Amino acid sequence: MRRIDAIALTLLILLSGGLIYLLFRGIGVDNLTAGIWSQALLIGGLMVWLGTYVFRAATKGMTLNTQIQNYKEAVLRKRLEELTPEELAQLQAEIAAEEGEQGTGNGE
Repeated sequence: MRRIDAIALTLLILLSGGLIYLLFRGIGVDNLTAGIWSQALLIGGLMVWLGTYVFRAATKGMTLNTQIQNYKEAVLRKRLEELTPEELAQLQAEIAAEEGEQGTGNGE
């Protein structure tokens, strides 16, 4: 996120808090109660956002992790496409041999 985006988001949240306060005042809620409820809604929204952030971090669904995974897959796909048929056959034979060793090595 760029610095200007962070500043704009902060101002948007600040203005939304004021707007919520004015909305409560507009429907006839007194000053103190309107302030408490507008703060409660902003804190509740912050807690929901924090919860989604923690969930994405715990499940590695963050943008950077996704981009790195996509890059690794693209690199492997490109390398696979560049292999000659002989190299591809050799690689497949090595993979089959490793799978055979793992299948017999674990008591099956």
